[in-house]
Amino acid sequence: MAFSVRRVVTGHDEHNKAVVLIDEETTNGLTKRPGQQSTVVWATDRGNPDLSRLCDISHSVQQTTVPNGSVCRISRFDPGVSPRMHRTESIDYAIILSGELDMELDYGKVTKLKAGDVVVQRGTLHNWQNNGTEPCYVAFILISAPLPEGLDAEG
Repeated sequence: MAFSVRRVVTGHDEHNKAVVLIDEETTNGLTKRPGQQSTVVWATDRGNPDLSRLCDISHSVQQTTVPNGSVCRISRFDPGVSPRMHRTESIDYAIILSGELDMELDYGKVTKLKAGDVVVQRGTLHNWQNNGTEPCYVAFILISAPLPEGLDAEG
């Protein structure tokens, strides 16, 4: 079964009253490595989105980030998930929803995280590892940002 979450998207009707425009299960689940699944809940292709238009690009997001935009993604990391050291060209807010996760940085430093913890990832090389016994669910909000001089996305 493909990984999905319920997304509820609000907006305005013709009388400028708040309404639910979308209430559905996501259908764009993907896997970047064994033991990890994710789905993009919403994404924008500009830093200052136009709230008067319903512009849903979540199904077209194939990379971790969207240049000049933002991505809201929910991920599941199973115990023993395969390693993937990577860097994103964004500022990332990672909110641990349930379970436990280890954040490894490029010099081997590991920080243990648990439900309720929030990581602010600022373009650093990192890996998410689940060394626990239960799946870990994480909400990621990634906002496009240039990397500091001398760094590139490849590491």
